[in-house]
Amino acid sequence: MLLSDLKGAMKAKDSLKVDTLRLIVSEIKNKEIDLHEELGDEAITALLTTQIKKRKEAAGMFEKGGRTDLKEKEEKEIAVLQSYLPEQVGEEELRQRIQAVVAETGAQGPKDMGKVMKVVVPEFKGRAEGDQIRNIVTELLAP
Repeated sequence: MLLSDLKGAMKAKDSLKVDTLRLIVSEIKNKEIDLHEELGDEAITALLTTQIKKRKEAAGMFEKGGRTDLKEKEEKEIAVLQSYLPEQVGEEELRQRIQAVVAETGAQGPKDMGKVMKVVVPEFKGRAEGDQIRNIVTELLAP
């Protein structure tokens, strides 16, 4: 899918999308070479998530530095990459599931955060950011 979209972007002369997709395809190939095996969907999703996180950090730095042009470029790249992730879960749905897991595990306070995270993070991998999950769990387990 990435390669066909890359070809389509090249034909459409969409340089931002071409550059972003080339980088991702390159990252995937490098990872496959390192591991000596083809990456599955989960590994590619993790790679995309990592790249999005890097771009968000860079956009924040550019904003602090007053470089709105570069910040906007990073945000556009984030949008391209997010289109290849599974549909993101809404905060309300995430909050409800975390509340259910807290009840299931009998988590009482911040010391039980690991019990909850161990169940929730794999369930929402690629569909919710780890920071968002951690913030909700912390809020729900606060004394």
